[in-house]
Amino acid sequence: MDKRRNTDVIVETLALDGKRVIDVGCGDGGLVRVLARFGARVLGVECSPRQLAKARAAAQVADEEIVEGVGQDLPVDDESADTVVFFNSLHHIPIAFQAKALAEAARVLKPGGEVYVSEPLPWGAFFEAVRPIDDETWVRGAALASVKGAWVHGLEEASEFTYIHPMMLRDYEAFRDKIISANTEREAKFAELDGEMRERFARLAIPAEGGGFVFEQPMRVNLLRKE
Repeated sequence: MDKRRNTDVIVETLALDGKRVIDVGCGDGGLVRVLARFGARVLGVECSPRQLAKARAAAQVADEEIVEGVGQDLPVDDESADTVVFFNSLHHIPIAFQAKALAEAARVLKPGGEVYVSEPLPWGAFFEAVRPIDDETWVRGAALASVKGAWVHGLEEASEFTYIHPMMLRDYEAFRDKIISANTEREAKFAELDGEMRERFARLAIPAEGGGFVFEQPMRVNLLRKE
């Protein structure tokens, strides 16, 4: 697989300038701000109070907006968006609601609008490093099944491709913070498994030129289009 950065892939894949984009599960708003810099009018939707606070505290780059909400019940009007993005977020939606989240994406999209689903593949060094905290094999498989079944909501698959994203991390603490930011319940597990997690990080992370560490994360993108 080619090595490409996640943000490069999304801005090269989507037409963004002047488009209304909904970022579902926007986390700390990092992608919202990237998309806004490329001319999109972006609404970030997030349910984690910790992540919401980070997203709202960041300096605004355009007219982007961050609101509280969940993918299975988007606070967005019917047929008002050009693009809906699930960037590493669909598998974080409870399995029972993943199909509903894609139905919601179809509801808010204009005819001809697109859904961009980016998901980490369940293998590789980073996956193995995190596995004792949260083995996401099952939920990631369920997310893919929901994507493949999205035709029932009027979303046809336009393309699917894979690549490797080089994930840069400063140190073990940055690794830990990244994992617990999406799910605060993981914090106690990190404390309980501190020795094992440090060993896995030391064994699996690749030292990067100039300092820090890198994990090569295999990614899959599914691009769906509303008829």
